[in-house]
Amino acid sequence: MEEVILPHIGTVAAWRETARGLAARGVPAEAVLWRVGDAAPDLFGGMSAPQAAPVTLTLPRAALAEIECGLHHSDPERFARAYDIVLRLSRGDLRWGDREDPALHRLIAQAKHVRRDIHKMHAFVRFREITAESANRRAFAAWFEPDHPIVEPATPFFAKRFGDMDWVIATPSLTARFEAGQLSYSETEDRSPPPEDATEELWRTYFTHIFNPARLMVKAMTSEMPRKYWKNLPEAQLIPEMIRQAPARARAMQDAMPTPKAPLADRLRPAPKELPSEITLATMKPALDACRRCAIGPCATQGVAGEGPASARVMVVGEQPGEQEDLKGRPFIGPAGQLFDHCARAAGLDRERIWLTNAVKHFKFTPRGKQRLHQAPNAGEVKACRWWLDLERRLIKPDLVVAMGATAAASLTGTGKGLVERAGQIETLPDGTPCLITYHPAHLLRLPDPQLAQARQAAFTASLRRAADWPLA
Repeated sequence: MEEVILPHIGTVAAWRETARGLAARGVPAEAVLWRVGDAAPDLFGGMSAPQAAPVTLTLPRAALAEIECGLHHSDPERFARAYDIVLRLSRGDLRWGDREDPALHRLIAQAKHVRRDIHKMHAFVRFREITAESANRRAFAAWFEPDHPIVEPATPFFAKRFGDMDWVIATPSLTARFEAGQLSYSETEDRSPPPEDATEELWRTYFTHIFNPARLMVKAMTSEMPRKYWKNLPEAQLIPEMIRQAPARARAMQDAMPTPKAPLADRLRPAPKELPSEITLATMKPALDACRRCAIGPCATQGVAGEGPASARVMVVGEQPGEQEDLKGRPFIGPAGQLFDHCARAAGLDRERIWLTNAVKHFKFTPRGKQRLHQAPNAGEVKACRWWLDLERRLIKPDLVVAMGATAAASLTGTGKGLVERAGQIETLPDGTPCLITYHPAHLLRLPDPQLAQARQAAFTASLRRAADWPLA
């Protein structure tokens, strides 16, 4: 067994030279013990290693870069694994990129972890100024705690970006020092972080201004900015309080959004007198995504257009997309959509043969912690979105329109009042199209009385059955 001691600084370069020498002597991978620094000697270290036929190392360029990247992982077995892989690659016993090989699969995965750690170091190093009064160049210092020994591959980035100043980045193992344009490394002796300076407040001010409480997703934020880095980030001190205040701030932002009354809105936002002919059913989705006819559009993830065949004779109109519809861009795929599908099947109404849409095309919500709670659109928002519903009706030309719920009834007939009395009735729209009024499936899901819910679901199903049996024009 041959023992190899690699240095703390220049570890990968030393491994490369050593591996080349071992391969030239035909030393097999299982006969080498790899260590870094002054680790305690192994029980089998120093024994003579068996030797085989010499191997000339020849590797693809991509393989060499990936292997050396993986060597910056903290796994103590990485050197032995990499040496075994380069031997097998050079002998032709292994194909580069074959993830069926456990060792190669692990090496590629570890290289990915190293690149992510380097990215985090580039993003989360926070310099503090330590310039002496008599110095010719400004000087800065930073403390960072990476998961892997990545100081050497990560710090040339800072040398290119901050070449006009001197700086020091200390980590628990190595310290990178850039002075007078020269980058050097040494083992870390002083593990105390540099003192705070005025940039601490600048970071906090910057983070406060870019933080958008309406877009807060705690899980995604902590994934991109893991909590283990927070202790060395000056702006991280603000995060818990900003998360706590986010729902109230988002509500205040929504309340502050302009919702002028209809006459004033008409003057500020004149609607086109005629629907533009260039928008079709196929191009409606991107136009909806860009729609800013009311305050909901900028807050929703995307616009949700209706779907179904252009030849549909029945158009079913609901209220607005829910959270699932907002995320996936399709109407009626959430709990209310599942109830609609259940009742439609019972009524014999084929979803594939109808045009299914909503009166309002964007999701309006109130943020509540990690949740986005549904909020009914107001009259101005329903009126603004009526433009899109009219466009769908003009393109589809249905023989029957089914209005599910008060919002759809208000959009189509001008009023959503008296829905219980109107449910199951046929009304005539201004253009002569018959409109069947019925309940919205979301309303059925929210009814607390089981008997009332059952009765109204039966009435809802009967309405859909009437739509399914509607005579074609």
